[in-house]
Amino acid sequence: MADPSLAQTQATSPTTGVMVILTVKAGVTREQVMAVMPDEIRQTVQLYLGGKIREWYSRSDGRGAVFLLDVKDVADGQAIMEGLPLARQNLIDHEYTAIGPLMPLRLLMATP
Repeated sequence: MADPSLAQTQATSPTTGVMVILTVKAGVTREQVMAVMPDEIRQTVQLYLGGKIREWYSRSDGRGAVFLLDVKDVADGQAIMEGLPLARQNLIDHEYTAIGPLMPLRLLMATP
C-alpha cells in the first residue's frame, strides 16, 4: 500500500460487525465436541434469532466455524462467543476481526 491516503481511508472504516473464526483446539476429539453440540446449537440459534449473529458458516476443513456478528466492537463479540458452551469448556480457539464497509469504494464516488 504505497498511497498513504488509501491507507488512511481504510484505517477510518467504521466497525459494523465482527468476524469470528472458531477452530477446534489441537487434541480435542470429535466426541468431546459432539457432546457439547446440542447446547451449543440451541444457544447459537438464540443468538441468531436475537439478531447478534448475522451469518454463520462451517469451515470446509471440518475444524470449526466462521460467524459474522452484528456488534460494534471486538469486545462485544468476545463477550458473546466466550459465553457459548464450546468456549466455556475450553474446546475451541477464537480469532476476532473487526469488519466494516469497503472504504476504498469512496474513491469511485469522488468527482474528478
